[in-house]
Amino acid sequence: MNNLDFSYLDVAKMIDHSLLNPTLAAADLEAGIALARHYDVASVCILPYALKKCAEALRGSDVRASTTIGFPHGGHTTAVKVAETKQALADGGEELDMVVNISRVLSGEWAAVREDIRAVVETTHEAGQRVKVIFENCYLTDDHKIRLCEICSELNADWVKTSTGYGTGGATDADLVLMRKHAGAHVQVKAAGGVRDLDALLRVRALGVTRCGATRTAQMLDDARARLGLEPLGGVAAAPSPAGY
Repeated sequence: MNNLDFSYLDVAKMIDHSLLNPTLAAADLEAGIALARHYDVASVCILPYALKKCAEALRGSDVRASTTIGFPHGGHTTAVKVAETKQALADGGEELDMVVNISRVLSGEWAAVREDIRAVVETTHEAGQRVKVIFENCYLTDDHKIRLCEICSELNADWVKTSTGYGTGGATDADLVLMRKHAGAHVQVKAAGGVRDLDALLRVRALGVTRCGATRTAQMLDDARARLGLEPLGGVAAAPSPAGY
C-alpha cells in the first residue's frame, strides 16, 4: 500500500503507545514515554503503577496518559475495577482501557457484564475522562461481540477495543468491520494486537479504526514521515518493542 491521503498527525494520533509488558524496567518505561512524546502520538498506555510519573512526564504535551483496568483477563470484581479506576484518575489518567469480564460474557450473564462496564464508564466520565472497553475477541463468538457493542453503545463508552494483546489472537479485519457496524456512531473502534507496520495501520484506518495499540510506534511513524517526504524526527533512542501488541 502506498496511499498518501493522510498527514503525519492523522496516523500519529491513531497510536496508543503500549508500555504494558510486565518485564519492562523503569528505564524502559521512561524511554517509552519519551519516545511517545517525541513522536506526538495519541497516548501512552502504561503499567498502572507508573501512570502518575507518566502523566507528569507528558504534562504540557498533546499526548494523553492512559492505563488499564482489570487487565489482562477481566475477572476482577466490579468493586476492584472501580477502585482501580479511581486510583488511575487520581494519578492523572485521561483514558482508561478496561477489560470486560470474559467469563461472564461466555456465561451469558449480560446484566452483570453491563453493570461491570457501566460502573467503570460512569466513574471515568464523571471525572471528565474517557474509556475504551476491551472485548478480547479471540475467545468470543460474533454474537458475543455484537451484544458487547450494543451494551457499550447504550452506556456511551468512548471506544470498543478488540483485544488486550495478550490473548491467543489480536485484531482481525473481520472483527473490526463487525464492531464498526454494530457500535453506535458515537463509539469509536480501537484495534490491538497485530498492527505492526504502517500499511497495517492504514488498512485498519480505512475500516473505521481511530486508535491502535502499538509497540512498533517509531518504525511506523518513521515510515510515515519518509512516505510523506518529511524530515526524520531523530533525537530519541528507540524503546524496546516486546511481545504483546
